[in-house]
Amino acid sequence: MSERLEDIAVAMVANGRGLLAADESTATIKKRFDSIGLESTENSRRDYREMLLRSDDAMREYISGVILYEETLFQKAADGTPLADVIRNAGSIPGIKVDTGAKPMAHFPNETITEGLDGLAARLARYHEAGARFAKWRGVIAISDALPTWGAIRANAHALARYAALCQEAKIVPIVEPEVLMDGAPGDHSIERSEEVTEWVLRTVFEELGELRVRLEGMILKPNMVIDGKKARNASVDEVAERTIKVLKRTVPAAVPGIAFLSGGQSTEEATAHLSAMNAAHDLPWKLTFSYGRALQQEALNAWGGKSENVAAGQRAFAHRAKMCSLAAKGSWTKDFEKAA
Repeated sequence: MSERLEDIAVAMVANGRGLLAADESTATIKKRFDSIGLESTENSRRDYREMLLRSDDAMREYISGVILYEETLFQKAADGTPLADVIRNAGSIPGIKVDTGAKPMAHFPNETITEGLDGLAARLARYHEAGARFAKWRGVIAISDALPTWGAIRANAHALARYAALCQEAKIVPIVEPEVLMDGAPGDHSIERSEEVTEWVLRTVFEELGELRVRLEGMILKPNMVIDGKKARNASVDEVAERTIKVLKRTVPAAVPGIAFLSGGQSTEEATAHLSAMNAAHDLPWKLTFSYGRALQQEALNAWGGKSENVAAGQRAFAHRAKMCSLAAKGSWTKDFEKAA
């Protein structure tokens, strides 16, 4: 495959394909494993992710790239094959989460700043050598009647831009992920408030990207959808789609090859329905696809249950959900496809 950033970015949003976010931290995946009664160990984490990555039909047809946690990028499969090679052999692109998490922001109560810039250039060189060709950094924006503040938005946007510039220097495509939280506290904000804040955040992010000379053709945007808070949840699928597209048209330059949405606490079917509605109703300058974690994995995790005899069942569940997301990326998903499963 071409090593040009622009070509890698285009491949990441190829028609009907999207990203598997398998970059859960050790603490987060422990919570997922607790739900199925499985102890989280290096081997169990490897076995679970290998199950997904060896779902050959799903990977080849529907998954363009996989965001990995650092542990996974350097792990080997049970047969000794590096997991990065398993991904490449399936026609997909290995990627890596590079931030070290959102931490409380000094002097800004209830807001966070994402850390991980110190030493990032050296880490990126190591990740590239291990096979990663794209990276991800998540900036977290709290939302309420009073939040976010301009200080928190600007600090996170600047960090995203610094990270993106370092990635491109290292020949790695940056996924720029500014997430306005749907499911943060208090979670009762209206869709109008979500639209207002999301537009503010995206406008600031692209201003910072421009200031730091990030090449827009060699990046992917991973935003939240414009959606009301988890305690409000009154907006229809069509309203979420219309408001999200309106904000993107106002803020995202056409030079960006693609937008890969996060699911952000939505249910599996909600995330699929919203993406499909956007693609079905609009002719857009960028590809719209998925970069889902739970919304792609939950059914597979439940079907697998941590048991080797259930690997095939877990892979079937993953393939089905990946196909549904692929249909959504083409604007052709309906609930009838779910019933036919």
